[in-house]
Amino acid sequence: MTALYLPSLVRIGGGALNELPAALKQAGLSAPFIITDAFMAQSGLLDRVKALLAGAGFRSGAFPNAVPDPTVASVEAALAALKQGEYDCVIGLGGGSPIDTAKMVAVLAKHGGTPSQLKVPHVQDDAGLPIIAIPTTAGTGSEATRVTVITDEKTDEKMLCAGYAYLPHIAIVDYELTLTMPRRLTADTGLDALTHALEAYVSRLASPFTDALALAAMRRIWHALPVVCAEPSNREARAQVMQGAFEAGMAFSNASVALVHGMSRPIGAHFHVAHGLSNAMLLPEITAWSVTGAEARYATCARVMGIVSEKTDDHTACEALVIALRLRNRELDVPTPQSYGLEEGRWNDLLPLMAEQALASGSPANNPRVPAHAEIVALYRKVWA
Repeated sequence: MTALYLPSLVRIGGGALNELPAALKQAGLSAPFIITDAFMAQSGLLDRVKALLAGAGFRSGAFPNAVPDPTVASVEAALAALKQGEYDCVIGLGGGSPIDTAKMVAVLAKHGGTPSQLKVPHVQDDAGLPIIAIPTTAGTGSEATRVTVITDEKTDEKMLCAGYAYLPHIAIVDYELTLTMPRRLTADTGLDALTHALEAYVSRLASPFTDALALAAMRRIWHALPVVCAEPSNREARAQVMQGAFEAGMAFSNASVALVHGMSRPIGAHFHVAHGLSNAMLLPEITAWSVTGAEARYATCARVMGIVSEKTDDHTACEALVIALRLRNRELDVPTPQSYGLEEGRWNDLLPLMAEQALASGSPANNPRVPAHAEIVALYRKVWA
């Protein structure tokens, strides 16, 4: 038996943002509180959304100060702003960070408590305020997932919080909002989405439903991501990556992620590397280490992405997949932790703790090949340079 969790109402395609008022009315909602970041406020997108809502008769409030890798302090500030008015839902507008902030605020607004009380192994299924996700990047898939990640800035721990309560009720997936994304952000978020798809497919919790989504996402993202990095205004390629990110989000929300994500979160927490970039740094070498645990599955990934032909044997296909992932990182200028400028001494000192935190997240247990603590430390050392 497989349990599936998906957004209730989805508007997808160019111009989908204009459907926001209609979707809110369909859901019986009337007073949204918008959580976004300073960039979205300065770019004029927040004003556009507020005008769209006002024109349809909605009253709304906004918190424009969400931070990258949302912290407990930023969640508390957003929650305090929400409590100054009467709102019946929360809109996350922006990349994964504003959406993750909105998810946590929506739960705390109804149930109280703190993010640290809600981190896994706790599962928060009892819903908070309805969540509306409007992604402006094509990568995190947060608009389709029942997880949020909040950083405890006092301990540098990225707390994974999971449960039905974090699943957006409404997802507005409009690729036109990604047309102005810079190349670095496009590459990192796109590789994040590719990681979601690949890990969902090889996860020990995969199902035929998630397999179909993950394979579709891989095919789209692998072919379209280099195009959007080279031609930012290519609408068809942007649409493909956006849809792929959404499909990958639905896939990993129901099949979970694996070792790449488990190792990625501590890098983000301790060194403040963006989540998509830390995933991209890890993906080729973690895949190389993991393939023996599910050779047939990794080989299927290589075939679906067009890296090898349908007739290629599994072992050869897996070797080609790893080589292609390394070349794609080079093509998209993904740095190593060393070339990115992280401090080597601190990196080495933190390896035992980072490996411990990776294991504690639970994600490595879903990997086709499950690592011990010492093996994670060795993998961190391997990806360093």
